[in-house]
Amino acid sequence: MSYAGAAALQAALYDRLAGWPALAGVPVLDAVPAGQAPDTYVLIGTEEARDASDISGAGAEHRLVLGVVSRAMGFLAAKGIAEAISDALEGAALELARGRLVGLSFVKARALRLDNGALRRIDLTFRARVEL
Repeated sequence: MSYAGAAALQAALYDRLAGWPALAGVPVLDAVPAGQAPDTYVLIGTEEARDASDISGAGAEHRLVLGVVSRAMGFLAAKGIAEAISDALEGAALELARGRLVGLSFVKARALRLDNGALRRIDLTFRARVEL
């Protein structure tokens, strides 16, 4: 197993989402900013990696969580952003600076109300298979 492709995978995901036309104006972050956070943003969140090495070489399966965080009333705006993320990533052939992305697919989503209902969050989980 190798985690060596994780940073390259995150960078490629960021580039894809930051440049996706349907997400124009929505900040893509990997940490919640100190102070006042934007009203709506995409958060590159948690990740779990497992060995996916085989006879051909080292590899890993990454389970990545991308969060849509929004203070908008209701879930409609957040769901529209989550849909754009799915469109941007489902089956995308991302170029990695290290390793090779073999596959990228949607696994699940979870919508939550937080902060006594003032905040909406949708966590999208994707599976990425990286060969090194």
